[in-house]
Amino acid sequence: MDKFIIDFFTELGISESWAVFYAMIILIAGIILFSILVDIITRKILLSVVTRVIKKTRTKWDDALLKTGLFSRLAQIVPIILLYFMFPVIFQRADSAEEFIQRIIIAYLTAVIVSILFSLLTAVNSIYSTYEISKNRPIKGYLQIVKVFLVIIGTVLIISIILNQSVIGLLTGIGAMSAVLMLVFKDSILGLVAAVQLSGNDMIRIGDWVSIPAHGADGDVIDIKLQTVSIQNFDKTIVNVPIYSLVSSSFKNWRGMSESDGRRIKRHINIDINSVKFCSDELIARLKEIKLLEDYIKERQKEIDEHNTVKKINTNQLINGRRMTNLGVFRKYIGNYLNDNPMINKNMTFLIRQLQPTDKGIPLEIYVFSKDKIWANYEEIQADIFDHILASVSTFELAVYQSPSGLDFRQIVRIE
Repeated sequence: MDKFIIDFFTELGISESWAVFYAMIILIAGIILFSILVDIITRKILLSVVTRVIKKTRTKWDDALLKTGLFSRLAQIVPIILLYFMFPVIFQRADSAEEFIQRIIIAYLTAVIVSILFSLLTAVNSIYSTYEISKNRPIKGYLQIVKVFLVIIGTVLIISIILNQSVIGLLTGIGAMSAVLMLVFKDSILGLVAAVQLSGNDMIRIGDWVSIPAHGADGDVIDIKLQTVSIQNFDKTIVNVPIYSLVSSSFKNWRGMSESDGRRIKRHINIDINSVKFCSDELIARLKEIKLLEDYIKERQKEIDEHNTVKKINTNQLINGRRMTNLGVFRKYIGNYLNDNPMINKNMTFLIRQLQPTDKGIPLEIYVFSKDKIWANYEEIQADIFDHILASVSTFELAVYQSPSGLDFRQIVRIE
């Protein structure tokens, strides 16, 4: 082909050297145009037909293959192969150039094959992510390791093809650079080891709520990659935490709470010690009218009276014998109130207890579990409980401890 073009220019009176140059330009332009034409045919026509067929099928795996660009990369193979076989036919006088360009074409074909394998691995991860098991056993980290090895193997093959050197000889030379490679891929190696440990011990899954204060992370796991775990905080910011730090340091995983039958409510109020006292007859009579305490006070008062009578205790002094206290009755009321609340799980820990008194009063702690674990609903349930408790304190002639505020001091000044 090139001889025919050279002869054509020579007959026009052009020197042979310029005729060879013009022939080379025309042939290269022709090859480029032909490759573009083949690429258009494969991409625009055949690929569009394949796309329409895939979209009509019911299966989802072929949609994942299409989305990752696998078929688009496969289409690149056709013009590359045609170019490889056309080159020696067209260029008949450039044996050395022919061999070098063919090596370039094969190297490019190798790069395309690596990109096809990349797309295939991405599609595998997308398909696997549609299954429920992917939340417990993500494979993205392992696939990224395979991609790293593909890059290394592809790079070695491309260099060996271009330089026309054997792969073994090239690898021998690369062996001297192993220390540098270990340094470059240090995080990837640590990430691989950590990913195996996390996956093998089922320490973290996509969708888990985790708290890692050291990294400012408190939210849901949205992705697990080779080197990092992506966590979306509740303020919608995203924190990328090195995956090996989850193994080397501690973190809190709230999955146990999510999978349990309830979410813990653990909060206390401080009762002013000066307001704690024995219940007077008037106070008992008033509290007996509360429906949640009616049966308790009757039974408790009967038990106390029988005990004091048997022991012949002088009840003129309140401290003698057994008596009810307003704090004790209040604790019982809170227990009955929570037991009557349909949003509290009675089959889990259920405590209303006193903690060690402090300079801020007597902490009265509620330790129960709500049935609803959704954050907003949980906070609403908790708030309703403590709204009621705080509003009920004065009924028992108790007071909640509160440090004096500026308003309190202003009132003192006005009184003076």
